[in-house]
Amino acid sequence: MTRDTTRSREKADAMVVGGGIGGLGAALALATAGLRVQVLEQASEFGEVGAGLQLAPNCTRILHEYGLLDEVRQLGVVPDTMVMFDAVDDAELTRLDLRDVERRYGFPYVVIHRSDLHAVLLRACRRAGVGLATDSRVTAYRQDGERASVVLADGRTEQADVVIAADGLHSVAREQFVGDTPVSSSYVAYRGAVPVDSISEFPVDTNAVVVHVGPRCHFVHYALRGGDMLNQVAVFESPKARAGHQDWGTPDELDTAFAATSERVRAGIPLMWRDRWWRMFDREPVDTWVYGRIALLGDAAHPPLQYLAQGAIMALEDGWVLAHHAAQNRTPDDTVDWPAALAAYQAVRPEHCRRVQRTARAWGDLWHLDGDARTHRNQLLRDRNFHDYTFTDWLYGPTALYPHQEPPMFTPVPLTAP
Repeated sequence: MTRDTTRSREKADAMVVGGGIGGLGAALALATAGLRVQVLEQASEFGEVGAGLQLAPNCTRILHEYGLLDEVRQLGVVPDTMVMFDAVDDAELTRLDLRDVERRYGFPYVVIHRSDLHAVLLRACRRAGVGLATDSRVTAYRQDGERASVVLADGRTEQADVVIAADGLHSVAREQFVGDTPVSSSYVAYRGAVPVDSISEFPVDTNAVVVHVGPRCHFVHYALRGGDMLNQVAVFESPKARAGHQDWGTPDELDTAFAATSERVRAGIPLMWRDRWWRMFDREPVDTWVYGRIALLGDAAHPPLQYLAQGAIMALEDGWVLAHHAAQNRTPDDTVDWPAALAAYQAVRPEHCRRVQRTARAWGDLWHLDGDARTHRNQLLRDRNFHDYTFTDWLYGPTALYPHQEPPMFTPVPLTAP
């Protein structure tokens, strides 16, 4: 185990396994609530891979509470609009006025490089005195009376009053306590982040999040880092995956998947990174996240498909909610009544995240329609009022701390033509 220069602790109130965005967010929230927190990260250094993230108002509200929103805005972009086009004929389908979104929900919609947000959280954790350890791969979780512990790959044991498993899609804790496996969507994502001034193939609107939806594929792009960088994501269904091949989502499939799309979409495909790609998995929702003094958080609890852009946001919400209940359940001797705090966390978060996971799957189905269903979808989207927030009020409003605060869901619109 390698300790960060930030003070390490002999005894931690809370131990967080995983130093990604969800883990650091939880550590920061708990430290801000006055707890001694230790983070265990399996990699040799803290960092994030990937490219852009979209942060809706339900996330920027929390970042504001942490005192981080101004820094996040400076490092990212606050776009004016989100626009959806058909990927085949390039026709505009609908749009969302993101400045009006900010007025409605009280906080902005921000896009930022994943590594920039991670670095903001890491700096905040250091300022808050969080213990940060690298080269710390956890292989098992244990209950020890009124404390919990983890077993490291080198055989040592680390203990705390509570352990938060923020160890990602392939979570050791999820495997130990739930025993399920990730679900393949047969879709794969390619990404590419390039300087805006290097792009001559198509015009770039740095004030818009642009989404092209097409048959079994979609293409997203938006600016990052003050408008200097363009983030692009190309997603498609892999025929090899559908056929059961192990080698799927390869670059030859990328080119084929977008061959019938519009000229504007095809112009972005050569800018994708070709040496890496991200196969898209989620898991079935589970109702139980808490096992004694051990709790699942982030992708360990609720990995979604990416279509609602809520994966990192849900992880940050998890930590904020847990820290609130830890603060609300202080005992007279100034310790935390962890059974009560964890029960309150368990009572509210799984249902919200189940909704997001299920809706993300349905949203992906909507984006990727073909034939008559695509035609009907396009008409429904064109008929939508730009200021109709039926489909975002349940998501972008304040994060629920208690079950009765969870807003009602929208009424689904049939995807088939009458």
